[in-house]
Amino acid sequence: MAGDPHYALSVVREADPDRYLSVLYAPAQKRDALFALYAFNAEIAAIRDRVSEPLPGAVRLQFWRDVLTSQAPETSTSAPLAASLIDTVRTFHLPVQPLLDMLDAREFDLYDDPMPSRNDLEGYCGETASALIQLAALVLDASAAAQTAEIAGHAGCAQAIAGLLRSLPVHRRRGQCYLPADLLAAAGTTREALLAGNDPQGTRRAVLAMVALGREHAGRFESAARALPASLRPAYLPAGLASCYFDRIAGARIDPLNEVAGIAQWRRHWTMLLLAMRGWN
Repeated sequence: MAGDPHYALSVVREADPDRYLSVLYAPAQKRDALFALYAFNAEIAAIRDRVSEPLPGAVRLQFWRDVLTSQAPETSTSAPLAASLIDTVRTFHLPVQPLLDMLDAREFDLYDDPMPSRNDLEGYCGETASALIQLAALVLDASAAAQTAEIAGHAGCAQAIAGLLRSLPVHRRRGQCYLPADLLAAAGTTREALLAGNDPQGTRRAVLAMVALGREHAGRFESAARALPASLRPAYLPAGLASCYFDRIAGARIDPLNEVAGIAQWRRHWTMLLLAMRGWN
């Protein structure tokens, strides 16, 4: 590839170990492209952590819009990842619009606005995690990927909801809450109470409701994934860990407001190995 594949690999290995591990199950000739996509996702997901106010974050998002819309070599050489991303788009004839939509969705991350509803949350998950799964599937097997948009939608929602729940401690520290307002209201609590940590019972109900929503999508994904072609499995392996994270978050051994829910490394490796070999049968 035209860019530096080692740079993209290092970004994903550090920032997104689940997706890093999943790429190792992909054909060798497809791995650099997957690392470029996943590194791009990691970079834009981390913008909020690297800026002190929204404007610099918006500038960084605009840089990526300019890279994607111009696809000019002189632009892409200004960042090692940009060249790899553009080469991936060109080599695998990937649509640019989902990447631009991903940037638009990430605008939400720059602010502390409430997530209004479950529909808004699912839309956010769809334009980020689901879109990334579908793009990875296009890299792996474009003809098969054309039939899996619905599976990618549920898989991305399950994966993203698990990730948002795991990130609750980080989001609370910076005054963010991705739990939808209608879900919080149904649980008898509020965004303000969750951020302040002064309604533990209400927060627990809200977290469990969010877990239930994630499990709903995970169930639909896992059921549909029984027919998933083996060629596409690497794109879906990270989403295959969502149920493991939901079990951990729903358990009573951790405080999801203050602890990042993790699973043992051996379990992560073993789960992906089984899914890569056998699928979701």
